[in-house]
Amino acid sequence: MPALAKSVFLFFSVTLFILGVLGNGFIGLVNVRSWFKSKRISWSDFIITALALSRIVLLWILFADSIIVVFFFNVYTDGSAREVTDVFWTFTNHLSIWLATCLGVLYCLKIASFSHPTFLWLKWRLSRVVVWMLLGALLFSCGSAISLIGEFQIYPLVRETAGTGNATEHLRRQMGEYQLAHVLGMLWYLPPLIVSLASYILLILSLGRHMQQMQQNRTSLSDVSTEAHKRAVRIILSFLFLFLFYCLAFLITSSSCFLPSSEVAKFTGQIITMLYPAGHSFILILGNNKLKRIFLDLLWCESGHLKPGSKGPLAP
Repeated sequence: MPALAKSVFLFFSVTLFILGVLGNGFIGLVNVRSWFKSKRISWSDFIITALALSRIVLLWILFADSIIVVFFFNVYTDGSAREVTDVFWTFTNHLSIWLATCLGVLYCLKIASFSHPTFLWLKWRLSRVVVWMLLGALLFSCGSAISLIGEFQIYPLVRETAGTGNATEHLRRQMGEYQLAHVLGMLWYLPPLIVSLASYILLILSLGRHMQQMQQNRTSLSDVSTEAHKRAVRIILSFLFLFLFYCLAFLITSSSCFLPSSEVAKFTGQIITMLYPAGHSFILILGNNKLKRIFLDLLWCESGHLKPGSKGPLAP
C-alpha cells in the first residue's frame, strides 16, 4: 500500500475521530451538567447522553483499529488483535444502534397521535417501555458479541485457504459455514432497522393527519406540534440513511480480507464506518433545541462576540 494512501486514510481517521469525540463529548457534557444541576433528567436526554458516551467509546475503538490497520496490518489479520477488537466493537456498535432506535421510538410515542388501543397502551406506559427497550438493547448487544465465537473458530482455516488458493472439499465447506455465520451476523442489524423504520412511518402518518386537521381548521401550519413532528422525522430519517451507509461499510470492512485489494477495501470501509458516529452527533445537536442553543452560543462566544464580564453558555 503506498505511503500516500496511508497518510490520507490517517488524516480522515484523525479528523473524523476528533469531530466525533468533540460532538458527542459536547452532548454528554451539556446533559450531565444539566442533570447534576436540576437533579433530574428526561428520558430523551438520558438516552442521548448514553448514546453519546457509547459513540465516544466506539470512536476510540475504531481509531485504535485504524492505527493497527496502518502500522500493524499483519498482526491485525493473523493475530488475536482482530478478535479482541471485533468483540468490543460489536458490543459497542450494537448498543449505539439500539440506543438510537430507542430514541426514535421515544420520539414516536411522545409526539405521534393515534387512537389505536395498542399505541395508547404503549404511550401511557412510556417509562416502562423505555426501560424494557434499554434492557433489550443490552441483551441484544451481548448476544451479537457472543455470536462471534462461531466466526472466530472458522476464520483461521478460511484465511489459510484464501491465502494458499488450495481449497479441499472440507475447507470449501468451512468457507461456506463462515459465510453463513457472517450472513447470520448481519441479521442482528435487522430488528433495530425495522423498529426505526416503523417509528419513521408512524411519525410521517401522524404528521400528515395533523396537517390535514390544521388545514380543515384553517390554522397556521407552523405550530409547536408540527415542528416537533418535523424535527423527529429529520432525526430518525438521518439515522436511517447513516445506518444504511454504516451497514455497507461493515460489509466492505468485514469482507476486505477476501477482496483483491484488502487494505484499500479496509481503509474505505473504515472511513465510512467512522462517519456514522461522528456525523450523527451533530444532527442530534441541531435537532435538539437545548443543545442547539448552547452550541450556537458557544460558537458565538468563540468567535469573539462574548461581552466583557458575561458568562459563557457552559458557565455554572
